Parts: sequence; structure tokens; C-alpha cells
Amino acid sequence: MSATYEVKPAPPAPAAAPAVRRAPIPRPSRWTQARRSLRRHWQLYLLVIVPLAYFVIFKYIPISNAVIAFKNYSPVKGPWGSDWVGFRNFELFFQNPVFWTLVKNTFILAAYTVLASFPIPIILAIALNEIRNGRFKKIVQLVTYAPYFISTVVVVSMTILVLSPRLGFVNDAIGLFGVPAVDFLGNPDYFRHIYVWSDVWQTTGYSAVIYLAALAGIDPALHESARIDGASRLQRIWNVDLPGIMPTAVIILVLGVGNIMSIGFEKAFLLQNPLNQAQSEIIATYVYKTGLLNADFSMATAVGLFNSVINLVLLVVVNFVAKRITGNGLWS
Repeated sequence: MSATYEVKPAPPAPAAAPAVRRAPIPRPSRWTQARRSLRRHWQLYLLVIVPLAYFVIFKYIPISNAVIAFKNYSPVKGPWGSDWVGFRNFELFFQNPVFWTLVKNTFILAAYTVLASFPIPIILAIALNEIRNGRFKKIVQLVTYAPYFISTVVVVSMTILVLSPRLGFVNDAIGLFGVPAVDFLGNPDYFRHIYVWSDVWQTTGYSAVIYLAALAGIDPALHESARIDGASRLQRIWNVDLPGIMPTAVIILVLGVGNIMSIGFEKAFLLQNPLNQAQSEIIATYVYKTGLLNADFSMATAVGLFNSVINLVLLVVVNFVAKRITGNGLWS
């Protein structure tokens, strides 16, 4: 006799309990986050106070006095009490016969400086990075870096002595080949070359340090992989080193082009003389002569403000172009 088993249906599953909606955790306000960050990192904020105070006191507060560019400034009435003249100072500067000469001289000299001083530090940094003799590498770094600490006045004095028609060893050297003495500083055609290459000599070593730091951050595994694949030293430089320092190079180039109209005043003024003034008179020297020597503060401020606006426009445009082409920029 076979047994019969009755299969009972499974009991229904209990109804799921309704989900409990939790109240969202309130997010701390910005002021709360700032206070927490200040308590946690107060040492770092303390270090920032001095440079921040420098920019506020010597950079941002003086901007308010740029209003004298739109006024007929009187030292007695002050920047805010002087008579308002609008864009009259700018119109007088644009109508000045020396306007285009100043802009041309400034732009050509600054562009020449940027083009000459941009690739040479990169070449020097890559060459130093490939040197395996540590002692020789340190000597080269010292020799190339030391001129950066020489003041502009001393550099100009050295340049004048070296290029002197009577005492300079350059004229003594070319005199051995029967070439008559050349007054380099008296010929306006030589002024830009003297200015630019003395600047390259003075700043190349310092600028190379930045690229050396960028080269040190490249992953050594990339060089090892390239070496295993049979890449030569030049191929590793071209395909590993140059792409590795490209973001740094782009930022330095953008900053250099953005300051293309703010070329240094000191060296141009010290190398300037009545014979080479046709190419050595730039906006910076004109502002000095107009503002301090002729006491025309409104015109000098207007010229300086015009120069700053041109720099700002160039900085934004070049940064935009660099961002579109290379993907790197100041605000990437």
C-alpha cells in the first residue's frame, strides 16, 4: 500500500515594510567649512598672509588711483578732486606722432625677447638632464645660473665695457681681422640684439631650473619602456621629455606673451642714448620721462593703463589659443 503525500502550498510572503525615508543630512554652510579649514590648516594660511598683503597694498590699492588717467591731475586737489577730462589724455597720446614708434619698438623688442628666451632654457634643461657626470652637471648649472643674481645695472655696465669702441675686447677681437672698431651702442640697429642676448645670458640658467623640475616629474618607466622598444636618446627626448614638459612650457609661453608689452624699463633706459633712441625708446621709458621728468602724471597714467589693457587682452587671447591647440592653459 503506497503512502500519499499532500503538498501544501507555501505560506504567502509577509508584506514588505514600507521604506523609511531618512531626512537628508544638512550640508554645512560655506562659512562653517571655511572655519573648519582655518582651524585645521591655520599654519598654511599664516604663510599666505605676507604675500597676500603685498599684492593688496602694492598692487590692488594703487589701482584705484588709476582714475587720474581720466582727469587733469593736480597734486593740490588730489586724485579724486582733480577735474574730470574723460578720454582726453588717451586721445592726445594716440594723436602723438611718437605713438606708433613707441608701440612698434615695444612690440618688436618684447617679441624678439620672448622668441629668443623661450626655447634656449628648454634646450639647456634637456641637455643638463642627459648629463651623467654629476660634477660637470653642477658646474654647468652654477655657471649658467649665477648671472641671474647680477643686478641689471651691473649687467649694463659690463655690456658697455665689453662693447666699448676703445676698451672693449669685442672690438679688439674683430680688430685682429682688420675690421675697424664699431660703436655698437651708438648704432640703433644693434640695440635690440644687445638687449635681447644680454637678457638671454642673464636669465637662461634660472629659467632652465623650472624645466629641470618638470623633467624630474616624468615617470622613469616611460624611459625604460622606450629604451626596451629600441628608441634612441633623441627619440626619447622627442617622445617622452618634450611631451612631459609641454604643460609647463605652454604656461610660461602664455605668461611671456601676456607680458609682451611690459618689457623691463631699467635695461632699456640704461642702454639708451641719443644715438640709438630711434629703437630704444619704448613705452616704459616714455612713461618715466613723461610722468617723472615732465611731471605730467595724468598722461603717464593713461599710457601705462593703455599698456596694461593691451597686456590683459593678449594674455586672454593667447591663453585661449593655447588651450584650444594644446589643451593646456592658465585656467585648465
